[in-house]
Amino acid sequence: MTLVEFQDGFWRDLWAEPDTLPASGAAAQPGFAVYRNTVLKGCADALISLYPAVHRLTGDVWMRAAAIDAVRAHPPSSGELQHYGAFFPAFLDTALADSELPWLGEVARLDRLWSESHVAADAPVVDVATLALFDLERLAASHLVPHPAARWRWSADWPAYSLWHAARTAAEDPNPPHWSGEGALLTRPDGAVISIDLGAAECALLDACAQGTPLGAALDAVQARFPSFDPGAALGRLLNQGAFAALTEISA
Repeated sequence: MTLVEFQDGFWRDLWAEPDTLPASGAAAQPGFAVYRNTVLKGCADALISLYPAVHRLTGDVWMRAAAIDAVRAHPPSSGELQHYGAFFPAFLDTALADSELPWLGEVARLDRLWSESHVAADAPVVDVATLALFDLERLAASHLVPHPAARWRWSADWPAYSLWHAARTAAEDPNPPHWSGEGALLTRPDGAVISIDLGAAECALLDACAQGTPLGAALDAVQARFPSFDPGAALGRLLNQGAFAALTEISA
């Protein structure tokens, strides 16, 4: 047996169901079960640490059981557990589709976006003063580039941001003021991740900017979809949160 064959077999046995383990080799050693449990616990602990809002909203017992089930279904592919767990929101969507917590996957997605924002690359932040240097024609033809640390999401069905924010800030009452759709923006303009709630129109504007759409065309498209959209107010909120890293002129 080559080293690669041994490693592949060891990894396969590590995640196999107990009743399917071979009767010989590493899996037959007395300490193998202890090692399996230690690895499983370590992966579950990592997953729990990456989803603190979900943990707070569900409690230790529920979260640990869910984390263990999720780890068994999706074992890590490397030892870098700080990047592990991207599958967890979708896992919760499936597991909780017919439960009283169908919104928990959306909360988990905001936990994930926080982690992504936290480790994203640094970059300058565009402010309102930068836009003031451009006349309206040049501004409309320019592209606002989202900041590398900016993350946003629109949840059409659930007040995901209110639930997530209440959990992350340890609010005494995590119940949202309403049960309608909400968006969220997470940015890191000064070294720490900050967040605000967003409307569907603001999320649509960020989507358009991320696709490279010129600002004028992006604003027109959002206005057409959302007649009550206020372009000036929306841009001001996004700029104040550090949502953009550059304003570039698009060549004709």
